[in-house]
Amino acid sequence: MSNSPLLPLIAEPAQLENVLGHRDLLIIDVPLNADSYSEGHVPGAVYLDHARLLRGSGEVPNEVPSEQQLSALFSELGLTPNTHVVAYDDEGGGWAGRLLWTLELLGHRHYSYLNGGIHAWRAEQRPVETTANRASPSDYRATIEHPDVAVDRDTLLERLDDVVVWDARSAAEYNGQKGNNKRLGHLPGAINLDWEELKDQQQHMRLKQNAELLTLLAERGLTPDGEIVTHCQSHHRSGLAWLAGRALGLNIHAYPGSWKEWGNRDDTPIES
Repeated sequence: MSNSPLLPLIAEPAQLENVLGHRDLLIIDVPLNADSYSEGHVPGAVYLDHARLLRGSGEVPNEVPSEQQLSALFSELGLTPNTHVVAYDDEGGGWAGRLLWTLELLGHRHYSYLNGGIHAWRAEQRPVETTANRASPSDYRATIEHPDVAVDRDTLLERLDDVVVWDARSAAEYNGQKGNNKRLGHLPGAINLDWEELKDQQQHMRLKQNAELLTLLAERGLTPDGEIVTHCQSHHRSGLAWLAGRALGLNIHAYPGSWKEWGNRDDTPIES
């Protein structure tokens, strides 16, 4: 969790507005719909194409980018060890969560999520700007400092009996009724909790309150005493699942290969 005093891990719009312009602040807008940024973003925010959080090639294009790709990306964004990153998006935390998970993988500790993203910000009539911002580039050398934040397929296969798998996809995908994969269904023993259930639609897509989230997770068997691995189709929706788990203090990791990898192989066990 972020140990910088600038902002808490889950930051409210009012808290972010109070520190706008701070020299260590880097606000990153990583929307699902690119037009969202030009329609109005948090003052000072830079735009990030969410595709750059994925490797983009190979058998599993949604894998973690290479250290070279991440070095180029975060140098362009102007990241330094002292930077406090605030990430947000236009969909309630999927891509923002993936971005913050990537920072955690790299050992960057100063980060926050703008709760509710641009929807909550606009709903409170906070200031927006429509002109694009350019980051001051840095020379960021990305190295995977915390590899255990990610779980690969082989490790997951070995540890299926030891970890609780949180499948953040829809019930239809989990049950094998829909999907664009060679094989449909879910990992053996996986628990389904759709990422949409984490969001409070009445509060402009903010995360539900901690007590409500803990109850929701516990009802499904996702509890603080177990080790949890979350995934979806591409570790985008599960970006929010990971972030919520992190905010709740759970022992949570993510499987970036997700169903895109698992469901397109012939040697992975599947239930439906």
